[in-house]
This record gives sequence, structure tokens and C-alpha cells, in this order.
Amino acid sequence: MSSKHPYRSFTALFLTTLLMLVAQGSLSTYLGLSLAQQNVDSIWIGALMSCYYLGLVLGSKLGHKVIARVGHIRAFVASAAIVSACAMTHVLTSQLEVWLVMRVIVGMGMMCQYMVLESWLNEQTESSQRGTVFAFYMITSYLGMIGGQAMLSQFPELGTSPLLIISMCYSLCIVPIALTKRIHPAPLQPAPLQIMAFWKLVPQSLTAVSVAGMMAGSFYGLAPAYAAAKGMSTEQVTLFMSVTIFAGLLAQWPMGKISDRIPRSRILRFNAAVLTILTLLIALLPLSGALLLVATFCYGVLAFTLYPIASAFANQNVEQNDRVALSATILLTFGLGACFGPLLASALMQLIGPAMLYAFISCCAFTLFLRLLRVNYTQKQVQRMLDEQQNAQFKMGSGDLVSSPLAAALDPRVDEETVLTQMRDEEFQAARQQVPAGYDEDIEIVPVTDSFDTIAAELEPKSLDDK
Repeated sequence: MSSKHPYRSFTALFLTTLLMLVAQGSLSTYLGLSLAQQNVDSIWIGALMSCYYLGLVLGSKLGHKVIARVGHIRAFVASAAIVSACAMTHVLTSQLEVWLVMRVIVGMGMMCQYMVLESWLNEQTESSQRGTVFAFYMITSYLGMIGGQAMLSQFPELGTSPLLIISMCYSLCIVPIALTKRIHPAPLQPAPLQIMAFWKLVPQSLTAVSVAGMMAGSFYGLAPAYAAAKGMSTEQVTLFMSVTIFAGLLAQWPMGKISDRIPRSRILRFNAAVLTILTLLIALLPLSGALLLVATFCYGVLAFTLYPIASAFANQNVEQNDRVALSATILLTFGLGACFGPLLASALMQLIGPAMLYAFISCCAFTLFLRLLRVNYTQKQVQRMLDEQQNAQFKMGSGDLVSSPLAAALDPRVDEETVLTQMRDEEFQAARQQVPAGYDEDIEIVPVTDSFDTIAAELEPKSLDDK
């Protein structure tokens, strides 16, 4: 691999990614616009996007088994063929129940394709070049989504032509990866899910990931319907979507640099606070034209950087051998959030109006902000208690053992069980369990030695085997 241009070694994978995302980006917008033109209830549009993310969640387990059984390229080819056929099914029938099933299958196939590409890049990229390669991978993904919107803008009446091109792109994305000269990666190893363990270890990160999923699912699924309800043409809707996605693309690199210098927990709180205000203004004010484009550009900068920042925040607080399981947990959390988000947002849009899309996103951002504030405040309180307790352990007595718990332990007149109970500070121990190490990076967690437990253990009567 060339150290100067490492991405050149993965040209086939990047071209495959570009074609795949052109198809995926345009298909989601096409379905939303098509149903909006038919005046279908918003709940169906939200259900379509929820089914897609449900497929992603289900595909995370199935994809591992398929890739392990037949290899990366065969799994990718099979998945792309199935997804291409599902896209063409929308031409053959307009039954919404069939469309829902197709979206689940498309989600499962897309997850398998994502797993092939990302595991391939992960395995065959040198550690010193992984950041560059994955940055180029993300740029290619965003360019593909923008290209899909641009393609769709050429068909203002929609019709079947966009679906034909989408199916062609899904089929053509097989060609580069099938003809690549690169060595095939090793089969995937199973990544066990440890959801509850990671929720206790990195609750802020996973909360942000779940909210980011709700926002992303709601936006991609319902923003075209929202824009169409405001009287925009197909060209204007695709421009609206392209500007938002392009903002997310531009923000990735500078926001990543900023997060390396400023604590990521603070950036998450800042993004959540500003998103709350911005989306509430979009929901309440009659924005249109350039003002609406500026507002959605700012939204893309803030909303599309929540996930990468939260993911980086989580990974910095776990051990290296736990990161594969953490990645699986993050993907599952994001997918579940993206499943429920469109359903809730579409129900509100149907009951009250299209503006409820951004009102719902504002509520999500505000909930995230409050949650992050509460967690941060709780940790600081517990950290202060930890510091006070640690200082008390090393506080000097007044010249004798009267003030020491050990003095009571050495006094034969005192009941041993009473001493052990007093030496174990249950309130302190319970507080320590609330905040594991790495809970928040705003303050440094200093591990505290369990001095009281050590002394108490020494005082317990030993068994006959120990004598």
C-alpha cells in the first residue's frame, strides 16, 4: 500500500460504495416523494423508513453468518442482487404492505453490504492510515447520497425511470468488488452483544447514538414529505436534501479536529442545545427559499456529527479488546433509534401537521441535552464524594488511635460485627457504583483503593484451612 495515497489501494471498494449509496440515497427520497404526491398518510412514510432500519438491525446478525459461510465477495454479490430486485418490485406493485416487506429486506441486504466493505477496509488498512482511509470512505458515502439526489432531480414527475436507474446502480456496484485484485479478507469473527454492560460504562455515548438514530431516520424518511407539503417541486426537494447531506459531509473533518481538542461530552451538549433551538425555529417560523436552505445546512452540520462524536467518545472509554463488541452495540442502538423515530414523528405529522417533524427532532435534542446535563452533574457530585472519601482515608489522627476505625477494631470490648458494619460505608459504596470509570471525560476519574474493605477482610476470622 502506498503510504502517500493509501486510498488508491481501495479504489474498487470506494467505487462500489459510491454506486451503492447513489442507489440508496435516491431510493429513500423517491419513496417519500412518491407517497407524498399520492397524499398517503405520513404514518406510512414513517413506517417505510422504520422498516428499513429494522432490516439493518436484523441484518447485523444475519450478515455475520452469511459472510462467515460463503466469504465477503459472494455475500456482497448475493445481497446486491436481492436489493436490486426489491427496488424493481416497487414498479410492479403499489401495495404499501408489500413495500414495507421490501424495505425490511433492503435493510438486511444493505447491512450485509456495509459489513463486507467496512470489515474489508478495517482488516487491510494499516493502523497509521486507518483514519485517512475511513475519512475517504465517509466522503465517498456522502458524495453517493448527494449524487442520488441529483439524479432524482432530473425526473420531476418521478415515474418508473428513477427506479430503473436505482436498480442499475445496485447491480453495477457488484462489478468493481467482483473484479478487484485485492486479497480477500478473513471471515468475520462473532462479536457478542453486551448492551447492558456498555450502557453502564458509556451511557452518554449510547444515549447520543440512539437520539442520533431517531433524528437520522426521521429526517431521511420524512423530510421529503415535509418539503413537498411546503409546496416545493421535486427539484427543490432534492436540493433541500442535498444541501443538508452536503453540510454533514463538510462538517465531518473540522468537527473531528475540534473533538480532539475539546472534551467530546461538551460538544455533544453544545450540539444538542443548539439543535433544540434551531429545529424549534424551523418548526415555528414560516421559513422558505434561501433561509430554509441555510437552516437545513446548519441542521446537517450539527445533527450528522452527533453519531461520529458519540462513537469516538465511547471508544475512548473502553479497552481495545472490547471495541468489536462495542461497535456492534453502537450499530444496534443506532438502528433501534432509527426504527422508532420515524414512527413517532410520522404519527405527530399526521395528527398535527408537517411542521411536527422538526418539533419532534427538537424534543429529541432537548431530551438528549437534559440527559447529558443530568449525567454530568451526577458524576461531578459523586466525584466530589470520592475525593472527600479518599482524602479522609489519609487524614492524620490527633496523636493516638482514638479517631481511627482501626482503634475500635483493636478494642476487645467492641463487637466485631459492629466494627465491620461501621467500616463499610454503604452510602459511599452505592454512590461509587453509579458512575464507572470513563463515564464522562470532563473530569478525570481517579481510582480509589478499597482500604476499608481490605482492613475488614483482614479482621474476619479465618477458616481452619487457613491456620
